[in-house]
Amino acid sequence: MADLRIENFARILVDYSTNIQPGDRVIIETTTEAMPLVVEVFKRVVERGGRPHLQMEFPEQRALFLSLATPELARMENEFTALAYRDFEARIRLWSEANTRALSNVDPQMQSAAASAFSPSLKNQFERSAAGKFKWVTSIFPTQGYAMQAGMSLTEYADFVFRAVHAHEADPVAHWLNIKQQQQHYIDALTGHDKIHLRGPNVDLQLSIKGRTWKNSHGIYNMPDGEIYTGPVENSLNGWVRYSYPAIEDGVVVEDIELKFNEGKVVSATARTQEAYLKQMLATDEGASYVGEFAIGLNTDIDRFTGHILLDEKIGGSFHMALGLGYPETGSQNTSAIHWDMICDLREDSEILVDGEVFYKNGKFVI
Repeated sequence: MADLRIENFARILVDYSTNIQPGDRVIIETTTEAMPLVVEVFKRVVERGGRPHLQMEFPEQRALFLSLATPELARMENEFTALAYRDFEARIRLWSEANTRALSNVDPQMQSAAASAFSPSLKNQFERSAAGKFKWVTSIFPTQGYAMQAGMSLTEYADFVFRAVHAHEADPVAHWLNIKQQQQHYIDALTGHDKIHLRGPNVDLQLSIKGRTWKNSHGIYNMPDGEIYTGPVENSLNGWVRYSYPAIEDGVVVEDIELKFNEGKVVSATARTQEAYLKQMLATDEGASYVGEFAIGLNTDIDRFTGHILLDEKIGGSFHMALGLGYPETGSQNTSAIHWDMICDLREDSEILVDGEVFYKNGKFVI
């Protein structure tokens, strides 16, 4: 029997998150592991008059390519992807890896080269999105690889993901519109302020949000969702943070990252595992050592670490920062070939002060 949650999931992505209109050209980025959802998304795009174009990979395709390619080849952009990000109206990405560690033994320099190849497309995505010319959403399909990474059975993991998306509900759009309203209350309270100070056992960090715009993330760009974010003033970060959870990028697991900032720049970076990879990514370009995004996770349905950033950055009671490229619509001026989110738990003995006033304590807003 077909899982009606998958059909509902497709409707959320196509009808709500990207709001596909007649004539919209849509690139669907995915793998063969996500075929049940791919079929439903494809059907729904066509039903709404859109023009779906599949960019599909087989399991471990990227690892195979990077193990065989020269650095020069790895730095060459995918022409179809570049065209879509430059000219298409929409993009739907369905993360669906079969092996979450496929890239763990690939040379970090090759991964950095591949990131550089995608950099112009990523820049187009952010800039065209900020201008209202490109609709996009990144989502996830439950796979055995993701379930194993999260320490769950596939059935348990699928239930976890569909619950976080609210695909089990008759009217999930109503849920996300309610989340939008709730989160706007926090944004209104933060708007117009300057200094943020995060304090706790894993952080003592100050940054400025003066003149920057907070964005309400309620299912338009990510699904599942539930966060508010902005671009901090680039040279304003001072202090340190020790990330509670592993930072995972392209299958590489970097544990116990500690970063120290001075005038916005990472001046010290250590990690218990994969420290060389961390430093290689920081050396990608000048902007990689600065923060492009500061965000607070608010989705209480996501209450545990799973090893996938799309879910984990939304953990209710956490904050995350992204090294590298910032979102222009927040006012961020940081540019980079990377955008790497790292997450820190704030649910115990932690607080966020805004211009000296406690706004947030032990994982919850108190305003």
